[in-house]
Amino acid sequence: MKTSWRSASLVVGAAAVLALTTACGQESGPQSASQNVGVTAPAGGYGGTGLDTGAGTGVGAAAGEQNAGAQAAPAGKLSVAANAEFGQVLSDSAGRTLYRFDQDTAEPPKTNCEGDCATAWPPVPAGDATAGEGVDEALLGEVTRPDGTKQLTVGGWPAYRYAKDVNPGDIKGQGVGGTWYALAPDGKKATSADLPGLSTRKDPKLGEIVVDKNGHTVYRFMKDSQWPMKTACTGECLEKWPVVAPVDAKDTKGIDLQGSTANRGYVVFDRPDGVKQQTIDCVPIYTFAGDKKPGDTNGQGVGGTWFAVKPDGKPVGAPAQ
Repeated sequence: MKTSWRSASLVVGAAAVLALTTACGQESGPQSASQNVGVTAPAGGYGGTGLDTGAGTGVGAAAGEQNAGAQAAPAGKLSVAANAEFGQVLSDSAGRTLYRFDQDTAEPPKTNCEGDCATAWPPVPAGDATAGEGVDEALLGEVTRPDGTKQLTVGGWPAYRYAKDVNPGDIKGQGVGGTWYALAPDGKKATSADLPGLSTRKDPKLGEIVVDKNGHTVYRFMKDSQWPMKTACTGECLEKWPVVAPVDAKDTKGIDLQGSTANRGYVVFDRPDGVKQQTIDCVPIYTFAGDKKPGDTNGQGVGGTWFAVKPDGKPVGAPAQ
């Protein structure tokens, strides 16, 4: 980035000190040598080949009941939905996201999701599936499952729904277990859209929050201070809360740069461990190791000191200082 202020530097003129104080001196967090690392939130959800109930692959009765309708529902006319985080995603006629499983194969098409897995991830029937706008009919096919039923394939990959996707447009199965991914129209995995280094998204609970280039939520630590810039997250804390590396101001979208051509408040912090860390409104920013996929906000409120970041750098939902 063009503007990089080093807070640790003391060799500056009086005018420069005054300017930096103005830019980064609006608020000051409490100083503490202690670290509130927080406990990594469990990933939860459906992992691998079954519904994670704490015992491995058991399936809860509620999930089974919830899933019964989805399991029997026909696919109908397939369509393509634009997702802000994952690009183009394939959905059925009811708007439910379709998924693929890494442990399946496409050449030849073969399913390895049976039993409990098939209850958590209902196979999509092939019978009435048709190609809607944006879907290549030549990529649609079917595979015979071990129970004799016909399952829809897209680009050779068997297609599934996800039990926790209740509403049209839900995509809660993305990245579960590191093996389940939404289907792109060509049968490939739907992956994170080409996001800027830092941008914003609207979270249904937290409102407008900052995300990194991977779509992961960005946080701030209330024990850090704004001016002089200091961090209370060092050592083991950084294993749970990795720093956000410097991002050029031109590689951002929706971030409030204080309305200044000099990008006041959007500066790089030289940490005492030698690592360079991006700040917003002169506040160091981090991601959370407990957020396993884009859209997760498992770090929100951890220890009462970690909070998602608004576009202007302010914490979301933090108690008044």
